[in-house]
Amino acid sequence: MTDTNPPAPRVRRVRSTTETLLSIVLVLEAVLLFFVTLTVFGLKALPPVPAFVGGGVLIVALIVAGRLLRYPWGIWVGWALQAVLIATGIVLTAMYFVALAFVAIWIYCFVKGRQIDQQRAALENPTST
Repeated sequence: MTDTNPPAPRVRRVRSTTETLLSIVLVLEAVLLFFVTLTVFGLKALPPVPAFVGGGVLIVALIVAGRLLRYPWGIWVGWALQAVLIATGIVLTAMYFVALAFVAIWIYCFVKGRQIDQQRAALENPTST
């Protein structure tokens, strides 16, 4: 006899607002690095292999970090990648300014996301006095 019941639908994990906002920032930074990689190659700031390998590694690292934000240490990985993003200014000076703008967005999303998560937690679990 076979079981005719369909499998139970998989329940999706609820993501925090902080996780959602920071993952959006990391994906935008990955898109930015795609164009930065092409610019570094086009301006011949680096030879082609280091430009594309380095850019590719950073893009993959940003995307993977976006998936790791569910863990507390994943947020620290994101902070470290912000420092790496600023360090790309060594290769392309304009990246100092662009990276600082993205780090400012990261900080804003981090602070606002935490505030929203705290407010949401307070609404979902009101304490009785």
